Amino acid sequence: MSRPVLTTDRYELWQPQVGDLAGLYELTRDEETRRFLGSFTPTEMDSFTRLTRNAGSWALWGYGTFMVRRKGEGRIVANCGVFRSHRGFGAGQGLDNVPEAGWIVHRDAWGQGLASEVMTAALGWFDATHGHQRVACMIEDGHAASEAIATKLGFARYGSHQPESGASLGLWKRA
Repeated sequence: MSRPVLTTDRYELWQPQVGDLAGLYELTRDEETRRFLGSFTPTEMDSFTRLTRNAGSWALWGYGTFMVRRKGEGRIVANCGVFRSHRGFGAGQGLDNVPEAGWIVHRDAWGQGLASEVMTAALGWFDATHGHQRVACMIEDGHAASEAIATKLGFARYGSHQPESGASLGLWKRA
């Protein structure tokens, strides 16, 4: 286990590392956990791509998502933070080449305040190290829990995007 970059009352947050691949795969394998992450069944290759994309955000921009575990435990229970994004939604959608907030929390930890606690710490760290700036996020329509978290974190919905396939996405920003 690597030394955490941040800690909260209950969690340790660290930058992605090679040894996190299996834990990240386990996090996203659970069907209920990924219910609002789009319709896909992850493979180890998908997890490898997510891990290297997250690590690349850290390497290129100095910030990215954190792997999250409960203090003193080794299991990854979430992947949360601010990362560099390019969604390819087109001009005016506000999700290309911008800091984007995101959180994936294993269903075993739902309803315990993990996303709010960890994202408050991650956004505070981001603001302290990169200055307060616009951060975007996208939330699948109908994901009331994530919408409530985004609102609590200071995000406001500014638009929507309908992918060619899949559910409509709410576009949110923190100014």
